[in-house]
Amino acid sequence: MGLARPTPYRLRTAATLALALLLPGCALSRWLTPDAPSSGMPLPRTLRNAEDGLAAHWPDARWWRGFGSPELDRLMAEAMAANQTIAVAEAQLRQADAQLRIAGATLLPILNLTGSASRVQTTVAAATAGAVQSANRIRKTSSNSIGLAGSYEIDFWGKNRATVEVAQQSQAAFRFNLGAVTITTSAAVANTYFAMLAAREQVEIQQSNLRTAERVLETLRARLTVGTATGLDVAQQETVVAQIRANLPPFLQSMEQNRNALATLTGRPPATLAVADRGDLEGLTVPAPAPGLTAEILVRRPDVWQAEANLAAANANVVFARAQMLPTITLTGSGGFQSIAIESLMQPGSAVFNIAAGLLQPIFRGGALIGQVRLNEAQAMELLAAYRQAILDALQDTEDAVVALRETTQREALQAGAVRAAERAYAIADAQLRAGTIDVITLLNVQQSLFTARQTLVLAKLDRLQAAVGLYRALGGGWDTPA
Repeated sequence: MGLARPTPYRLRTAATLALALLLPGCALSRWLTPDAPSSGMPLPRTLRNAEDGLAAHWPDARWWRGFGSPELDRLMAEAMAANQTIAVAEAQLRQADAQLRIAGATLLPILNLTGSASRVQTTVAAATAGAVQSANRIRKTSSNSIGLAGSYEIDFWGKNRATVEVAQQSQAAFRFNLGAVTITTSAAVANTYFAMLAAREQVEIQQSNLRTAERVLETLRARLTVGTATGLDVAQQETVVAQIRANLPPFLQSMEQNRNALATLTGRPPATLAVADRGDLEGLTVPAPAPGLTAEILVRRPDVWQAEANLAAANANVVFARAQMLPTITLTGSGGFQSIAIESLMQPGSAVFNIAAGLLQPIFRGGALIGQVRLNEAQAMELLAAYRQAILDALQDTEDAVVALRETTQREALQAGAVRAAERAYAIADAQLRAGTIDVITLLNVQQSLFTARQTLVLAKLDRLQAAVGLYRALGGGWDTPA
C-alpha cells in the first residue's frame, strides 16, 4: 500500500500504521496473510510437438538403466553417492532444516533457569559510647537465589508465523534444489559417458580408415613400379594417409578429457577412475519417454517447484515486514526463591516472583519500516517473474527435447543409409581401380565420402543418445515428485 504523494518519513509511517489499524478485521487479515504463489499465466493443455493421442510415459527414477549399459549404471551409482555438487546441495538442505527449527522457536516461550550466590564483606565505622573515637566493624552478608525467568511474545499479527513460513518455504526450495542438482548431475554423467564412447568409436573408425588408406597407398605404389600409376597419384594418397593420422589426436584428447570429467562427476581424482573398454554406442538402446499434459510436466520439474517455493517465501517476507509496523506485545515473568541462608532457601517465605507485560509500538524509524515493506514487495515481484520464467523455460526445454529426439532419430537412420551407400560405392571404386577402369581421383573422392560418412554417423548416434538424456532431464527423470 502507498500514499498518493510523497510525505516525510515520520508522517508516512504514521499514516501507514493508522490505515492498517483502521482497516476492517477481514481487510487487515488479508493484508497480513501471505499471497498464495501463482504465476497467473495461461498455459496450453498440451505441448506443440507432442504426438497426439500418445499416452504419457514418465521416466523411471533409475531412467539410465533403460540404455542397457552396466558400466553407465555403475558410474551413475558412484556419482549419486559421491558427487560433490550433490553433497553441497544436501548440506544446504540440512542448513535449511536447522533454520526452520530456529524460526519455529519464535512461536514458543523463552525460559531460563537462574541462580546466584554471593557473600559480601564491608567495613562499617561505629562510634564508641561517650567518646569521640570510632571503631571499625566488619559486616558480612550472604544472598542466595534460584528461580525461573521467561518471556513470550504474543504473535498477535502473525509476524512470527510469517518467519516460520519463510523458513518452511526456504527449506522446500533447498529440497527442490537438491532434486534439480541430482537431475542435472545424472544427465551430465550420461552425456559425458556417451561422449567418451563416441570419441572411442571415432578413434576406432579413424584407425580403420587409416588401414584402408594405407592399403590403397600400397596398391598405388605397386602400380607406380609397373608404370600404371603416377607419382602424383601416390603423393595424393600419401596426403590422405597423413591427414587421417593427424586427425587421430583430437579424438584421443576428447576421449581422455571425457574420462577425466567422469571422474570429477563421480567424486574421485581422474587417475583413479577405470572405465571398461568394452562399451560402444552400437550396443546401447535408446528408450523414449513421452510427455503428458503441460500441467503434469510442470509438476515433475523440481526447478519449477523451487521457483514457486521462493515466491511463497517472498510473500511471507512481505507479511513479516508489514507486521513489523504494528505493536508488539511481550509477556515477561520470573519466579523463585531468595534467602540469605541456603538452608531456608526453598521455604515458602523465601518465594519471590515478578510478572509484567510490555507493548512496543514503532513511531519513528526514519522510514525504515515502510522501506522494508516496499523492498520485500519488490523482491516478491522479482521472484514472481522468476517463477514465470521457470515455467516458460521448463516448457521450452521439453519442447526442444521432444523435437531433438525425434529429429536425431531420423537423422541417425538416414546417416546409417548414407554409410551403407558410401561403403557400396567404395567397394565398386576399389574394384574398378584395381581393374584400371577409373582414375585415382575418383577413388579418392569416394574414399573421402566414406570416411566422412562414418564419422558423421558416430556424431548422429551421439546426438540421439544425448537428446534422449535431454528428454529424461526435461521430464524430471530421477526425481520423485512431492506428495
